Amino acid sequence: MLHRNASAEWRGNLKLGGGTVSTASGALDECLFGFRTRFENDPGTNPEELIAAAHAACFSMQLSDLLSKEGYSPERLDVQAQVSVSVDEVAGATIKTSDLTVHAKAPGLEPEILDKVARDASRDCPVSRALNLEISVIATVV
Repeated sequence: MLHRNASAEWRGNLKLGGGTVSTASGALDECLFGFRTRFENDPGTNPEELIAAAHAACFSMQLSDLLSKEGYSPERLDVQAQVSVSVDEVAGATIKTSDLTVHAKAPGLEPEILDKVARDASRDCPVSRALNLEISVIATVV
């Protein structure tokens, strides 16, 4: 079993406090986050942005693997993930959807094949399974 580690430190209350997030690999090193980076547009990251990044990365790897198994050689997969958050006075913030968009370049790849394989990848990538939420995918051959 693989283990991946990250840590966060938070100081202060929700609206005025702030924190940092780091990964054991060093890819993130004390990246700032807080209420304003999460719910407004201040510089820094937030949990939803990190989930979107993880989902885009995981999906791209899963799609590459599935395309290869179908006999295609992906040259490039450009993936964007948009995580949508609903904020409710009672329930608080809830991640509702993750919308994936991919532009795929692979010799001989037909749009119908890409659509099917992209749907499979969006269902089967480990981050999709962990999120357990509504996922949409739009796939385009370039």
